[in-house]
Amino acid sequence: MIVSRRWLADYVSIPESMDELTHKLTVSGLNLEEYHEVEDLADGSDTAIDLEVTSNRPDCLGHIGVAREISVLFDTPLQIPAASVPESSTSAAAAVSVQIDCEDLCPEYHARVIRGVKIGPSPDWLRDRLQAIGITSVNNVVDVTNYVMMECGQPLHAFDLKLLSGPAIVVRRASREEKLRAIDQRDYQLTTDMCVIADAEKPVAIAGVMGGFDTEISAATTDVLIEAAAFSSMSVRSTARALKLHSPSSYRFERRVDRRQLDWASRRCCELILQVAGGELLAGSVVAGSALPAETPPVTLRFARVERLLGISIPPRECVSILQQLGLQMISQSETEVTVCPPGWRPDLTRECDLIEEVARIHGYDQIPTDAPLPVTATSRTLRERVLDALRMQLAAAGLSEALTLSFVSKDQRDLLPPPAQTQPVSVNHSSRSHENHLRQSLIPSLLQCRRQNERHGNSNAELFEIARVYLSAGQGLPENEAEPLTVGIVSGYAFLELKGLVESLLQTLCPGSQLRAVPADGEEFSAGRGAMLLLNGVQLGRIGELSRSVLDHVELQDEASFAELRLPVIEQFYQQHRSFTPLPRFPGIARDLNFVLPESVTWAELEKVVGASAGPLLSATSFSGQYRGKQIGAGLKSYVVTCRFSAPDRTLTAEEVDEAVGHVIQTCKDQLEGTLRM
Repeated sequence: MIVSRRWLADYVSIPESMDELTHKLTVSGLNLEEYHEVEDLADGSDTAIDLEVTSNRPDCLGHIGVAREISVLFDTPLQIPAASVPESSTSAAAAVSVQIDCEDLCPEYHARVIRGVKIGPSPDWLRDRLQAIGITSVNNVVDVTNYVMMECGQPLHAFDLKLLSGPAIVVRRASREEKLRAIDQRDYQLTTDMCVIADAEKPVAIAGVMGGFDTEISAATTDVLIEAAAFSSMSVRSTARALKLHSPSSYRFERRVDRRQLDWASRRCCELILQVAGGELLAGSVVAGSALPAETPPVTLRFARVERLLGISIPPRECVSILQQLGLQMISQSETEVTVCPPGWRPDLTRECDLIEEVARIHGYDQIPTDAPLPVTATSRTLRERVLDALRMQLAAAGLSEALTLSFVSKDQRDLLPPPAQTQPVSVNHSSRSHENHLRQSLIPSLLQCRRQNERHGNSNAELFEIARVYLSAGQGLPENEAEPLTVGIVSGYAFLELKGLVESLLQTLCPGSQLRAVPADGEEFSAGRGAMLLLNGVQLGRIGELSRSVLDHVELQDEASFAELRLPVIEQFYQQHRSFTPLPRFPGIARDLNFVLPESVTWAELEKVVGASAGPLLSATSFSGQYRGKQIGAGLKSYVVTCRFSAPDRTLTAEEVDEAVGHVIQTCKDQLEGTLRM
């Protein structure tokens, strides 16, 4: 934003020293880019000051906004023109009509009419003001609209009233295949999501971006319609980007304008046009749109919070004075706090910390000593932080490397491993994400791409894991743990049982005593018989399996790969930080292998449960040792080899004790599972 020193002086007293002025503006948040002298003006020289205005300060995109900052910083009065204009007896409503068909894109539109203007060169003072800030003079009417925009930050537009059909103004969405020739004399193809200003027949301007060539002000213009409107910032931004057409007007509308100053800007524009081009202003303003929004919600500032956040004490009286000078209206005040209502030109002031920042920058950041002690309170790590640390440590210790991938995947990647519960993916429609435009619902496709890249670079067996969010039901009002759960994804070259053992070891460390169960699952992503859903203490934890050849071929992987995907909230639910110590056994144990012939329908989990319940207190562990199917045992049958380990903490077991326990196991398996011991 370039401002003129002489122009600023119309509203506020400017200090003589440019260094003092620019230094105070910089430390208050309007960072100085540079300043330079502007020569060859009709009325002497001027100084152009280039300030960096952040996107949250649209009020400083005009000279009055910058002058308001100066008046507060230097404690000098601010003078804003009254914008009083003489009007004729003829009503503007008799000369033009205004209609808004899309209030979501244009909530308010003001139109004023001036008849009998004389188009010509602008006076020296007006040309000098615009030239000082780098704007080329066009004619007196167009120059006034530019002047008022750079004065208050509100874009305006002037139409040749006689070239408007109707004459009418209709604010609407563009029709399909509609085109407009803008004042840059280029034709633009419009779409139905763009807002246009039209007359009774055709578009005459792209709302908030640029006016049309056919209705621009020319030497033949005598009657002028002045537009002052508020347009949706999102609509203007998307339109300007889609058309690759940016302007000073679109820059300001994208950052939002103050609807409360629309009428002032319209009157100020008419005042100056009457001054430099003559004419007669018709009475009143033709206004369309919704009612002005309610006042900005009040914000309370607790004086004690100022010192807590800044580290220095600022007297309450000074805090209140600064806020009032910035235009905030005081609603109530006590010894401990003040409640204020931010003005319409400061939409960024919504929280207590925003008010504290305003107090700090006006009081002066340089007043905060660099060695001021800040209170420090010891805090403990959250449950999630402890679980994440433990997960990363255990997975890294198992030889896996952590990956960090993008949250976006293509539709093909998303379809590789759809979530167990089918939900619609969230996608974006933007030129920067024309291909990978779906928010991922699984971490595995991204990790497979990493594994493929490693394979192509000669690292043939990359063992990878990632901890990140997946987006299952974003935007459906579900709790975060259900809609966007943190997930642990693992992609490895391990076989199914090896990866399952890694997961079991991980959970035994984080959730000791918990029961992990694998339920066979079918899916196109799994190799036949090599997929399962995981349950932790009966709660669904995730899935695990070896990837099918079709999936591996789709991602162009040569080596076999398996995956596991675990929900972090479930691990948190059963996480145990503190564990009790169990001494190693002093006495030797005895192991027995039992080879059971069982019906095909009996699972290993069922057999393990029956063995554990029937072996008695001497059983210390059971493990799977193998399985067999074949004609030797008959159709519809299979054999499982289970290894049972027996021990006692206070003695060496006798063979008779173990035989008794084994006999009970064999009998129970026969009774409950129709299992027989294979000899």
